[in-house]
Amino acid sequence: MEHGNVLRHCVAVLNCFDADRASLEDHISDYISDNEIEDEATQTFLIEVFSGCVRYVKVMRLVVDSFYSSDGSRCLRSERNLYTVLCYLTLYRLDELGLSHFTKFIDSQDFNKMHRFFNYFLDKESIRSWMKSEWSKIYEDEYVSTTLVKPLLRWFLHLQPIKKKLADKVANKVTVDTVSSAKTGGALKRSATVPEPFNLTQPQPRRIPTPEKIPVLTKHKPVPSTTYESPETEKQLDEIRLKNRRLAEEMLMEANRKQFACAQMEKSDKAKHKMAEIASEQEKLLDFNRSKARPPPQSMKDNIPVRLNAASILREGILFKKKEDEQTKELEHLESGARDAGEFLTWQQTMRQQDFAQELAEVERRRIEGKLSHEEAILARQTLVHDNKQRVQEMKQQASELMMQYLEQRFEDEMTMRQLVEEVMSGHKNVKKVKQQLVEYKQKLVQEVNEESKELLRQALEDAEQEMKQKIELIRQIRAMEAVPKTRQKFVNLTDTAGYGLLSEMSIAELKERLNLYKVAQEKEECDKRDEIIQSKLAKDQMLMDTLETISRHRSELSRQAALRLEDKKKNRNQKVEVKDRSVLELQEKLEQRKAERLKQTENNKIVPSRLSKQQTGSLIEQKKAREEARWKELESSRERQAQFRAGGAKPAASVFLFADQ
Repeated sequence: MEHGNVLRHCVAVLNCFDADRASLEDHISDYISDNEIEDEATQTFLIEVFSGCVRYVKVMRLVVDSFYSSDGSRCLRSERNLYTVLCYLTLYRLDELGLSHFTKFIDSQDFNKMHRFFNYFLDKESIRSWMKSEWSKIYEDEYVSTTLVKPLLRWFLHLQPIKKKLADKVANKVTVDTVSSAKTGGALKRSATVPEPFNLTQPQPRRIPTPEKIPVLTKHKPVPSTTYESPETEKQLDEIRLKNRRLAEEMLMEANRKQFACAQMEKSDKAKHKMAEIASEQEKLLDFNRSKARPPPQSMKDNIPVRLNAASILREGILFKKKEDEQTKELEHLESGARDAGEFLTWQQTMRQQDFAQELAEVERRRIEGKLSHEEAILARQTLVHDNKQRVQEMKQQASELMMQYLEQRFEDEMTMRQLVEEVMSGHKNVKKVKQQLVEYKQKLVQEVNEESKELLRQALEDAEQEMKQKIELIRQIRAMEAVPKTRQKFVNLTDTAGYGLLSEMSIAELKERLNLYKVAQEKEECDKRDEIIQSKLAKDQMLMDTLETISRHRSELSRQAALRLEDKKKNRNQKVEVKDRSVLELQEKLEQRKAERLKQTENNKIVPSRLSKQQTGSLIEQKKAREEARWKELESSRERQAQFRAGGAKPAASVFLFADQ
């Protein structure tokens, strides 16, 4: 398989990995089977790279995160795993791959991305300074120096040509291979086309505002150290407040817990609601100056008039006209000797009744089959419960044996972990000295940077002040040039034309006269059109009145026919349909047999309590009653104490909050 495809598979298997859902082995095996990777060498390489990236994820994450924060701001976050795989191959697999295979992996990707990443990663000073120190926080110093830093520095000189090649591609330089091919007759790359701007008219420059003078910074006094330190008395007061608050909360919780639940001094919601109703009734009796409201109008339930618009009237008139035309056509066919469809309709009605009877029999059969399947399911469940009880007994015995084995294995693991913790603690003692040296080095570096920044700030202020003086002088000159007055006057005559030489050219006075004539003609046209609209409305109203008469006649006829159909339905509704199907009767008998079997089996499976179980349940009930009586006695005593406090004028809850505020 090609190097680009192999690298793509490595990145894809890392992108779709989720440690909470699947393990490493299951995930890599599922990925290989889904993508149909049959080459054994490719499978082995993919498994090793995936397991290595997951195992040493902290080392690669440190490099990739620092790359994104500094030089990789323009790189996509979705390509994070690509840089992780390349970092793993550079640190751990470069000796096995060799320079040729490693170069092929890099050439299969975009050279801009590769140049940006390796230019940041393959920096000797970064490897020896901050990368080594950050890796030492994760692993031991010996492992970092022997496994990570030394192999990378050993390959550093061999990797420089790759960096140079990537830099030449980015800079679009002609390499040695292309020059030699050009000498031998090959085509040489042409230089890129340089775009030139359009020759557009430059706009008039805007007036430049007078810039404000940059204030000169004054030396400020250093912040006193007491600003960031709180006084000792305030700390003591905070501790006292916190202690009093906790004590008050405990006393309040104890009082609420032991309060008397049977002697509630407050009224219930029902009593409050009843008192509110009584008060409202009394207030209604005292309302003498109330204005009497008018009663609501009577609602019309039958024969409600419906107001029709013109569209609905015309639509209904066309519908009734179509029905009249159809009836006249049928009468003409009968006069010409056509056959009546009455016999066919009677036959059709009998066939529909037979179909309805068959449908009823089918529905009854399905209902009985459902009940039968329900009874059979109950029987099957009872047998399944009996089998499950036997399996539970066997599983309990196996669980006890496995628990003993687990306890023995856990004791052995604890002993090994204790030894491992002792070894690790002995290795962490040397880390404190290194941290102290690193802190001193950073403090010196911060002091040097502060001094350099002060010098640069002073130089920038001097340059800005000089530039400001030049701008002020230039603005004064421009304003003096703009202050010269210009004459801009033009006289207008409304009776003269513009003089452009057009055929329809006219003056403003002539244009106004023509507009007045056009308005008069338009008003006359509107009057004529208004008369035509009135005539058309009158004709339309007469046509709607004729249509309403025809609609009323048809509606009365339809209501009479509907009343006749309703009487026929009431007669047919009283007749009950009996189902006389042989298969339905057989299913009914089978259902009765299944019910009898189920009742018999439930009687056999009833659990009869033994004498010992009866005694145990009786003792448990007595203990529960005794606990409830003790609890009620405690509540009554607490309520009595609270009532005594209130009768004596003491308020424990208020005193608790006052003590908390102190």
